[in-house]
Amino acid sequence: MKPLLLFTLLLASASLSHHTLAQRSAAEFFDDGNTKAGKGDFPGAVQSYTTVIGMSPQHAPSFFNRGLAKANLKDHRGAIADYNSAIDFDPKVGLYYQSRGVSKSILEDHRAAIMDYSKGIELDPEDAKSYYNRGVSYAKILNHRNALSDLDHALSLQPDDLPTLYARGSCKQDLQEYAGSLADFTRVIELSPKRTGAYVGRGLAKLELGDYPGSIADLTKAIELSPEDASLYNKRGFAKNKVEDFKGAIIDFDKTIELSPDSYEAFYGRGFSKGKLNDQRGAIMDLTKAIELKNLYVGDPKKIVYSGKITREILDGLRDEVKERVKIEPLTSERAEAYYFRGINKSAIGDKKSAIIDFTTAIELNPTYSNAYFARAMTRSSTGDQMGAVLDFNSSIKLRSDYAEAYYLRGILKNSLGAVNDGCLDMSKAGELGYQQAYKVIGNYCNTPGTKE
Repeated sequence: MKPLLLFTLLLASASLSHHTLAQRSAAEFFDDGNTKAGKGDFPGAVQSYTTVIGMSPQHAPSFFNRGLAKANLKDHRGAIADYNSAIDFDPKVGLYYQSRGVSKSILEDHRAAIMDYSKGIELDPEDAKSYYNRGVSYAKILNHRNALSDLDHALSLQPDDLPTLYARGSCKQDLQEYAGSLADFTRVIELSPKRTGAYVGRGLAKLELGDYPGSIADLTKAIELSPEDASLYNKRGFAKNKVEDFKGAIIDFDKTIELSPDSYEAFYGRGFSKGKLNDQRGAIMDLTKAIELKNLYVGDPKKIVYSGKITREILDGLRDEVKERVKIEPLTSERAEAYYFRGINKSAIGDKKSAIIDFTTAIELNPTYSNAYFARAMTRSSTGDQMGAVLDFNSSIKLRSDYAEAYYLRGILKNSLGAVNDGCLDMSKAGELGYQQAYKVIGNYCNTPGTKE
């Protein structure tokens, strides 16, 4: 889902008075900027609006239109600066906030974008695009319920809007509301029969609803429309595995790998198919590839690359600020708690290796011991084993979905390993759960475009 990039020029030259020659020239330059922008000459439009601003430094529409031109040149920071000026001079125009929100969304500053869209809605509550854009930003920060509410409202104002229907279908899939998702994608297909993504979305909804032949049919149509998209063959191969068409699945996974040789998902699917066809050696080779390709969590911890925004030094400092909530627990017959607390004390005196052994024993004795996973993750991270630490934080969170510190530290680790967007989402979740330090780190390391994953 993408925010709508608006290009709605304000035709406000009438607001530039014609009392003097200079002001009359300003109006002409403003009209000239609009003409150039309308023809796609955005650099020329920027120059014209800049001339107007030099003559009339508080003319909000010129700042706004120049911001739009900059946005179309992908200069979103420059666009935001111009929108700021437009809002300063005329704070009652909803479109200014909406457009600033779009640029902030594109820069992945979704929380700030939501604030702008909300202000735009306050000023113009009948503007469907603001609800759509706010819904998309809510979805980006995984607040799918609020996203769905906004997308529903947008469609009540502008029924059958294709981007909104498509976005709502995707949102419903994220909420596991597959029947509703199927209905939305079906409507998109009725309105736009050559939209590849709608067939993919409907095919995935059918897959989740158990309609495997229907899923294969939709994915086949998507492939006809986009035959070079490797992911489509992979998805169809997965559906073919569901109907036990293992030979057909292998053909699809072969095509996926031909188009995208590092698709670990395709190696996984093909390995499964080969195993079912009793080609165990081939299955093992493919599944080994599936494990090793593009996997942050395997390999030699000593050779780890800190490719994110958070360096090893910053990581160590942020991690060490987190205090484990260690409280006395009743001792069970397996005595896992004794191993856990002994590990805590060994770690405190620097005996990290023995501490990890104690935490591991505690986990073996009590596999649902979330605090032991958390403590082992902390210790592993301090020794440089960030990949193992992430896996332990995963286990902590699976066992305790409200473990704010685990989300926070997993987010920092993911960021440091180059998974910047996932890391920032984890820190956002930590903030939602009450760990306020997360917002400080988000402000420092998440409000610029992250690594694509």
